[in-house]
Amino acid sequence: MTEITDNTASAAKTQFILYWGDMGSQWGVNRSVAQIQALLFLSAVPLNAEQISEQLGIARSNVSNSLKELVAWKLIRRVPMPGDRREHFEAEADVWEIAKRVAQGRKEREIDPAMQVIAECVAQAEADKTLDDVALKRMQEMKEFLDTVDSWYTQMLGVPKSKLNMLMKMGNKVISLLSLTGKKSE
Repeated sequence: MTEITDNTASAAKTQFILYWGDMGSQWGVNRSVAQIQALLFLSAVPLNAEQISEQLGIARSNVSNSLKELVAWKLIRRVPMPGDRREHFEAEADVWEIAKRVAQGRKEREIDPAMQVIAECVAQAEADKTLDDVALKRMQEMKEFLDTVDSWYTQMLGVPKSKLNMLMKMGNKVISLLSLTGKKSE
């Protein structure tokens, strides 16, 4: 369990870091990894591994492994500090960029393999004359859904952040617009 030992940390900062770690563990991310990312995200200056270990009360070896994972996800980066040979790290501060990198990582690790396996299952199912029509239809619908999600994701990567933000804020207005144009929800 993380015990934040930074006595200068505000209650809000402490709560944010602890919550971020809890949320990360619910999403399948190691709690320490998520807490380190949160600490660096909130930090005004780059921190080295010793500072992170001290502030979060996490073992130095755990910090080192977590930093490697965060660098691999491109959520943090190494920052050289004049006069200090230790590695310092800072987090990506753009929340849209963080969301994009997390989505990309999850897509590569979860969605892409699922799409490949389901496509293979559909191909086998279409050739299997003993398979009932319901199972085949449902597999095809799942493949079509994943193909649509993949296509939408790829399209959204090309949308500038400002436009994507505007689109997301429109929410119900988009649904209303679709209703006016005669598109019925299914």
